[in-house]
Amino acid sequence: MDATSPEQIRERVRNSALAFLTRREHARAELAQKLSQRYSAPELIDETLDWLTDLGYLDDSRFTAMFVRSSVGSGRGPIRIAHELRQKGVANAQVEQALAECEVDWTELAADVLARKFSAAPVDAKEKARQIRFLQYRGFRPDHIFCQFER
Repeated sequence: MDATSPEQIRERVRNSALAFLTRREHARAELAQKLSQRYSAPELIDETLDWLTDLGYLDDSRFTAMFVRSSVGSGRGPIRIAHELRQKGVANAQVEQALAECEVDWTELAADVLARKFSAAPVDAKEKARQIRFLQYRGFRPDHIFCQFER
């Protein structure tokens, strides 16, 4: 059994981080969590994250913007997008900024999502409640939801 030098461990941490980033963008906190599950060297993980940030490979604002665009394309509303970003460790200020900059008409997106899922307007209170729950689950705000049933 041979001993592993600190330089070899550093190289492994960097290679793992790069492997994660080649698959998709990550938030800094999300990548830190994944690396800490594999390696018990918090100082090396922080050093690696700083190194990746300096190289431009790791950028929370870029990750947030890409995540918002992707989520909007999937028909998710602002509440759900914000919740998922916060779970990934993105700061509240960055989440709010990305949602403000995305220039999406949330009411129109809710209408599109509703039209894709349900072919007709609700005929009774039970069906209306079902459609409201669907839009709530997707992360739309009450004002976006109830506009759909006033038309």
